[in-house]
Amino acid sequence: MTGPARICIVGAGPAGLAAAEYLARSGCAVQVLDAMPSFGRKLLMAGRGGLNITHSESWPLFVERFGPARAWLRPALEAWSAQDIRDWMTGLGQASFVGSSGRVFPTAMKASPLLRAWLARLRDLGVVFTPRARWTGWNEQGQPVFTHEPQTGESSGDSEQGGEPGTFCVQADALVLALGGASWPRLGSTGGWVDVLMRRGVAVAPLQPANCGFRASWSDVFARRFAGTPLKPVALSFDGVRVRGEVVVTQAGLEGGALYALSAALRQRVAEQGRAVVLCDLRPDMTQAEIAHRLAQVRGRESMANRLRKALRLPPVAVGLLREAGPVPVELAALAARIKALPVVLDGPQPLDRAISTAGGIMQQACTDQFMLRAMPGVFIAGEMLDWEAPTGGYLLHACLATGRAAGRGALDWLQGQGVRRYPPQP
Repeated sequence: MTGPARICIVGAGPAGLAAAEYLARSGCAVQVLDAMPSFGRKLLMAGRGGLNITHSESWPLFVERFGPARAWLRPALEAWSAQDIRDWMTGLGQASFVGSSGRVFPTAMKASPLLRAWLARLRDLGVVFTPRARWTGWNEQGQPVFTHEPQTGESSGDSEQGGEPGTFCVQADALVLALGGASWPRLGSTGGWVDVLMRRGVAVAPLQPANCGFRASWSDVFARRFAGTPLKPVALSFDGVRVRGEVVVTQAGLEGGALYALSAALRQRVAEQGRAVVLCDLRPDMTQAEIAHRLAQVRGRESMANRLRKALRLPPVAVGLLREAGPVPVELAALAARIKALPVVLDGPQPLDRAISTAGGIMQQACTDQFMLRAMPGVFIAGEMLDWEAPTGGYLLHACLATGRAAGRGALDWLQGQGVRRYPPQP
């Protein structure tokens, strides 16, 4: 075959764009298609929190964050380390810094400058972008098929001219799928790919919410009064793991970073037993003895709410949560113990479309070491379509970027093995 290898990439999120950059730099002719009218929407969404793109902690700690999938993802994560990502950002004109928690952010604390520079680089490398193109599967010749959705009047600086509504296919030597999970349907991650691939014999673990809130059966009074109220600082403990941070009371339960870090274990317990009980330390900076001592300094005739406020500065939401757990102990030692380990019953995770990320996806045994589908040679998978999960803190974006590059490298190696010609890498 003459000319550069033709690569079709479906999905213009972090994983798809990372694959596109690797392949375009290697001399391939790359086309990126996305169902949305503009590109990199999930990256922009992540940027609302400052774009925590990776974490600076030591490698042994970092890789452990990926739980059972750590051995599977390890080569991809090693091949594009946290320092590699920071160097890549610098090359795009975007400096970065390490926050006090060890998390890495762009100095601009937003995603849009990084995304603009990245898309400009990709276009300079010859990458062709096609918006409003929804992948639906393959035709009889094995080429990917798309429906071109009509423009809805939405405009974006990163949008490109689309075509007329209808169905079309793309001629490609290899395909990279980076369609995301199902936790952000309004940004294009609908999970619609699951049925398409399962019909082709690909093993897919059910998609489940990860880094998500959980439902709790609040009383009507508590829900009405405190929905949307943050509770901080607290420490949550479950199954021997303690996480300090913040949670937010919602109409139907709890959300927040401290809870997200425990979501995988909590989700499993709910699946096994129908509910999970997390222990909430309402005053993580105090010992139980100190709490009891402070409570004893307040006159006993004070109301319970006043006593808790004066002795411990517990806000009304914390006092309300104490009451939600049942009768508040009167004896000071028992009350101090309850404040340090308040049981909160969780009935189950919030719906998938409210989660930050997705667990489940294409299983390891369905892929080669380079993320090619065993049942479909020449089709590579990246990002949240793969069966892994990790907590927030930079791990999610890092793994999406790293598996995108790894899938791109896998596609290139496979094409070379097939004898497909490519041009020398561009400088």
